[in-house]
Amino acid sequence: MYRLALDYLIEWKTRESRKPVVIRGARQVGKSYLVRMLADAEFSNVLEVNFEQTPGLASLFASKSAKTIISQLEARFDASIVPGETLLFLDEIQAVPDVLPALRYLYEEMPELHVACAGSLLEFVLAEHSFSMPVGRIEYLHLGPMQFEEFLLAMNRPKLRQWLCEFALGDPVPGEIHRELMRLFRQYLVVGGLPAAIAAFSRNESYRECAHLQQSILATYRDDFSKYASKAKHRRVEKVFAAIPRLAGRKFKYSQVDREERSRDLSAALGLLCLARVGQQVRHTAANGLPLAAECDDRHFKVLFLDVGLLCRSLGMGIADIDQPDDLIMVNQGAVCEQFIGQHLAFSGPAYEEPVLHFWMRSARNSSAEVDFIIAVGPAVVPVEVKAGKTGTMKSLQLFVREKDRDLGLRFNSDIPSFCQAQTSLANDSQRHFQLLSLPLYLVGQTQRLCRAAVAEIRGHTR
Repeated sequence: MYRLALDYLIEWKTRESRKPVVIRGARQVGKSYLVRMLADAEFSNVLEVNFEQTPGLASLFASKSAKTIISQLEARFDASIVPGETLLFLDEIQAVPDVLPALRYLYEEMPELHVACAGSLLEFVLAEHSFSMPVGRIEYLHLGPMQFEEFLLAMNRPKLRQWLCEFALGDPVPGEIHRELMRLFRQYLVVGGLPAAIAAFSRNESYRECAHLQQSILATYRDDFSKYASKAKHRRVEKVFAAIPRLAGRKFKYSQVDREERSRDLSAALGLLCLARVGQQVRHTAANGLPLAAECDDRHFKVLFLDVGLLCRSLGMGIADIDQPDDLIMVNQGAVCEQFIGQHLAFSGPAYEEPVLHFWMRSARNSSAEVDFIIAVGPAVVPVEVKAGKTGTMKSLQLFVREKDRDLGLRFNSDIPSFCQAQTSLANDSQRHFQLLSLPLYLVGQTQRLCRAAVAEIRGHTR
């Protein structure tokens, strides 16, 4: 299976200013698999050090001399480490966080050596480290679930993936291509983006085998709760973990998790799950300009799950529940589609940027509104609405456009693409015109590219 992040790592390999790269992400998103793909494609050999299997190997990194560290590794593994030819892969590095400072010496004394690290729950180490972090001597790659385009490649549909990447505003979409992509999209909703689940499904398209594997992954996450013992009670973490799928797409309220628990305790549990990348907060922003984070109000937020396939499995949903596009709007009030869009938008930026999501809401008597997501496209602030079916009102998006004086709105639904002028009424009964870009849900991976084209066209018409 191909990962788009491999392109970033190949560029990293040839960059003169390269630093040791630390791959961050939740369990089961394919961090180790990605590094092994890089090793196979770009290096003569690889030395893989797994600290979870053999934590005692950390003693080989106690020296402050890079040459000593490398010579000890060569002796221990009876292997040659040749800078420029060998990839040194430090896996499960969260098991021995004291090794992280050694990356400084490898970078400063042997910058020509390629070093890649990966680890689950690494965010706990980075958030509470009691050692000297090699600030400025390492770089990060944030890895999420496989995207829909990667799913197409895994399902041996490279031409469809190419069609998505080459689609331009105004291009016709044949009905047969649209129906086939919607069919594959619905498959992705159930299978999700975790590499193991996609691999299981791609072998014989067995939803049963995929569901069995997803259930095992969910159990693995629950087994990880013991790692949170010093911070929150297991049962609180498990309560929040169980609540995220059913509350996805809605304003998160702790009372909906458990009325008997204190909000402060449940907040601590949620924070741990988000650190582990099992949950993803969607923060409310006033969205008056960029950066969006500058006007965030952390009292109001939504939470998405790690992966749409795991969300469906947690809710007991299978392909029979969402096999018809018009039925999607009845499934958990469209939260499944919002999860799908959100997990793609979160990782739509450069690989070195931490995944973030924002939404907008307005709470006023007789005038409440909520826009599912707010994204930045260059200097433009773009509201994003997600509709499960082909139709649906856009009152919140229209209100946002009117209040923030925006020229572009983006809607995802199950219809074919369109780019046209829309309007919303102002207080003086006049009309505020704006451009509405409507994209089928399967084009989410092309959001930034197509929105930039839309912004350029709008600016061209206003000159």
